[in-house]
Amino acid sequence: MKILKDILYKVAIESVTGSTDIAIHKIDFDSRKIEENDVFIAIRGTLSDGHDYIEKAIQLGATAIICDTLPGNIEKGVTYIQVKDTNTALAFMAANYFDNPSGKLKLVGVTGTNGKTTIASLLFQLFQKAGFKVGLLSTVKIMVDETEYKATHTTPDSITINYYLNEMIEAGVTHCFMEVSSHGIHQKRTEALHFVGGIFTNLSHDHLDYHPTFAEYRDVKKSFFDSLPKTAFALSNIDDKNGTVMLQNTGARKLTYALKTYADFKAQILESQLSGLLLKINDNEVWVKLIGTFNAYNILAIYGTAIELGLDSLEALRLLSDLESVSGRFQYVVSQGNVTTIVDYAHTPDALENVLKTIDDIRTKNEQLITVVGCGGNRDKAKRPIMAKIASDLSDKAILTSDNPRNEDPEMILDEMEQGVAAHNYKKILRITDRKQAIKTACQLAQPNDIILIAGKGHETYQEINGVRHHFDDMETVKEILEQLNK
Repeated sequence: MKILKDILYKVAIESVTGSTDIAIHKIDFDSRKIEENDVFIAIRGTLSDGHDYIEKAIQLGATAIICDTLPGNIEKGVTYIQVKDTNTALAFMAANYFDNPSGKLKLVGVTGTNGKTTIASLLFQLFQKAGFKVGLLSTVKIMVDETEYKATHTTPDSITINYYLNEMIEAGVTHCFMEVSSHGIHQKRTEALHFVGGIFTNLSHDHLDYHPTFAEYRDVKKSFFDSLPKTAFALSNIDDKNGTVMLQNTGARKLTYALKTYADFKAQILESQLSGLLLKINDNEVWVKLIGTFNAYNILAIYGTAIELGLDSLEALRLLSDLESVSGRFQYVVSQGNVTTIVDYAHTPDALENVLKTIDDIRTKNEQLITVVGCGGNRDKAKRPIMAKIASDLSDKAILTSDNPRNEDPEMILDEMEQGVAAHNYKKILRITDRKQAIKTACQLAQPNDIILIAGKGHETYQEINGVRHHFDDMETVKEILEQLNK
């Protein structure tokens, strides 16, 4: 049991009704999970407002309510804490409830449009290989040393974050690498965490269904670096035009990485093949198993972070050469008929263009490049025509299909995508709404030595249609189809 006043440390309180010197069981923002002697935090979400469920929470046994607006009916024996912002209050209360675990290990946050999962996951891999007990909070999974848990959000809610950080402390973890999304920053989920470092990857068109403008999206990312302590490091990709913006107002130690300009961590691509990259990093050559220019940036960010966290530079390079690609990030399989199929999470215009240009760099041009791509429903609509334009411009054939249509009509999504296809590219495209059939068609069209890119879902093992998640794994599906075709 915890005492309410102790978990309110650093919370900006505007008024108190009742006593804070009471024992509480746990804290939660989901009224359905409230039990006897719990604290209910009323969060204003995009779909519902927790203030509407205060009465229900009290009926279930809540003895304390955290809200930004007091309800009209004040129940006797219940403590009401009015705060300026309940999201921020939740962040501090969650950290306090679990005894501020982020300050007991080295927590590094990775933010940007693309590359977050790869960088966080490969840092986890590298530090494990270096002999440390490591934690990971990512889109793909949560790792507490060797134990894996399912991830549901890029940046989980504050209670979940602190719960797993606490699990890491109990497991003896010394380093944790965490994806930090713009949603997570904006909703204050990272507010009370102590970071020893932050990494900026890049910024391009994404999440404009959530952020009203690109400027707000950029500034939310920047606020993460603005909040880093002076003892932390801020490592930024300055080949990206927003790389210097991220560092403008940070009090942290400013560090840079780049391929094109002078930086603290600089790389040159000496060779690029389907089997990997030969890089020259700060005058040392290293072969890595990752593919493409975008991964050269990821490797640089990983190398710079490893050095900042105290690894020897030659040891860091040795470990880099041993890293394996992340699930759903440029994973490829070669069929018996010598067709190479690549599965990648590329779901933004910039990521799709990077992957297609990477494939173009390593192909001979004597083969077809067939791209299967879709756009998710109930998400940023502005990128749909751009995604189709990129796919049709940079591929020999492009098959427009479903991603996760969610609650939208998939045909309408394809209509919006098709608007971006130039007239001279219409002969290149096919529309096949069923994703499995689209992948099968790509495999049937492919001749020996051709390349198929299946973009958008990557590591995901489901497809969401009309609010229901059905099992669907791109890599599993394409392997099954290729096996059938090769019989």
